[in-house]
Amino acid sequence: MSGGKDSVKLALWARDYLKMRILLVTVSYPPEQVTKIGTHNLSHLAELGFDVFSLQPSPVIWKQLMRSGFLQFGNWAKSTEMALFAGVPQVAITQKIPLILWGENPGLQLGDLATLSSEGWDGNNLRNMNTLSGGIDALAKESGLSKDNLQPYIYPSSDLFVQNGIQIIYLGWAMNQWGLLENGLFSSLVNLQSRTDSPINTQDLLKVTSLDEDWVTLNQMIKFYKYGFGRATDYVNEWIRSRRITRTQGVPIVEQFDGKCDESYIDSFCAYLKISTELFWETVYKFTNRDLFRIEKGKRPTALFRVGEGLS
Repeated sequence: MSGGKDSVKLALWARDYLKMRILLVTVSYPPEQVTKIGTHNLSHLAELGFDVFSLQPSPVIWKQLMRSGFLQFGNWAKSTEMALFAGVPQVAITQKIPLILWGENPGLQLGDLATLSSEGWDGNNLRNMNTLSGGIDALAKESGLSKDNLQPYIYPSSDLFVQNGIQIIYLGWAMNQWGLLENGLFSSLVNLQSRTDSPINTQDLLKVTSLDEDWVTLNQMIKFYKYGFGRATDYVNEWIRSRRITRTQGVPIVEQFDGKCDESYIDSFCAYLKISTELFWETVYKFTNRDLFRIEKGKRPTALFRVGEGLS
């Protein structure tokens, strides 16, 4: 749990509708990364009457792995997501809790098909997701760290799941209304604090996504340069599928907001990792899809496509 829109809805629905005893598990960002909004929202979620189990990996190793992930994969969040996904089953094993409730099914909502099971609610194939499937080995090698220092990032084995009778359930799959808009509206009604920056700087059309830290904004920009779509496309795709807007209405929204990232987020990220902005953009260029973007040194990549159309 981060205290964001999905966390709030999932926790309250499980406790108040399903009448379950809930332990919330959070993997905390280091003080240099976590936002004031994120700290407020997590504290507020605890104030709603929940027990919270907080994991805090070493900030020094956290930063080393973030740097390795960015330079090696163009994805600083690779290691932090490993800690996020690994921490929950680790707590379940140590606390002898057999049931883990997760929000979204990444196979159905994000297209990570390796995570799918025969049933939409079954999350025990989560270990196969793109972020986790390669394990920590590559990042450990790049950063020069031994596995002895990386326990918070290691997802428990299938054997440990079986031995401890652990089942993961995607609770979002069971909800009639689970999505960016629905979860944002629900959580706002119980005083979720939202982002204040403009979507033109963040791609966050509703100002309610990844509120606990800001650098996901530049990761979404890099995703745009890798694949040709970013956070704004994620929003618009969901709205088109739910028939809130048409594809024709969605195209100009994507054209206006997709791939945007204010320089301030890039500057603070570089300061945190102690890298130059030149090295930042060299790394971004390295992972930019040349079939989709034209690269000119000193400038942001320029799209070679029009939204909703083939390559030009």
